Amino acid sequence: MLQSFIIVLREGFESFLLVAVILAYLRKTNQRWLTHAVYWAVAVSVAASTALAYVLKNGVNEQLVEKTFGESVGFYVNAFFANESLREGILGLVAILMVATLVIYMWRTGSRLKGKMEKRLGEVSSSTSRLLAFTGVFTFTALMMVREGMETALMLLQIHEGQIAIGILLGISAAGLLAWSWARFSHLINVRRFFQVTGVFLLLFMVQVGIYSFHELCEAGIFPNSDAMHAATEIYSPDGLYGKWFSLIMVSVCAMWLLSAWIADRIKMSRQGLVEG
Repeated sequence: MLQSFIIVLREGFESFLLVAVILAYLRKTNQRWLTHAVYWAVAVSVAASTALAYVLKNGVNEQLVEKTFGESVGFYVNAFFANESLREGILGLVAILMVATLVIYMWRTGSRLKGKMEKRLGEVSSSTSRLLAFTGVFTFTALMMVREGMETALMLLQIHEGQIAIGILLGISAAGLLAWSWARFSHLINVRRFFQVTGVFLLLFMVQVGIYSFHELCEAGIFPNSDAMHAATEIYSPDGLYGKWFSLIMVSVCAMWLLSAWIADRIKMSRQGLVEG
């Protein structure tokens, strides 16, 4: 539950901030009529991400796939969904690549992200045609949100713990509360610190996903001596002894970092107050 809670909290808060930046820019530039494009884009991206998660979790209709892509391509697609171990191993690798690159990108360009978004929004919303402007803002928002949704779906599929639904609901609620608090009391929330700490959590989580993906690919038998390696990595899987401890360590490290950083900030502010006084 803790893993799903932290993942949805981070991704939900990031999504709330992206939408907030877009809406704030449209209001600032007196283009409030384009806010409907943002709301439609959010609804479509949520539906698309949910559909993607459902398909990846439950598979696809074999006849429909063969009719759509042909028998040769359909054979490989159906084989991918039929082999659960192979599917989970490959999806784990995709999640690792997507999350790692996006976390590193946010660390490097996070401080300039708002400016880049506003510049791009200015380009897509400045069309003389209302239809083109609406389409541009809708497409821009949808692409941003679908990326967040796909990232969240891929990570949640890698969680093999009980009460995941409760973690998701609590994460969404906490993300909404955090976004509201940021809007009302932004000076009290260190957003940069929040993304740093949760970014480290995601990278540590990807280490666990990497171990689990290797474990599942061994179970699928794609490596030499797969049976021996599968047995050797069993204790490192999310259900194994070390895997469960690793989850607790991840949460503890991030919580301790956040707490120590908060204490350090309070001490620094107190010292500054004494100097100024």
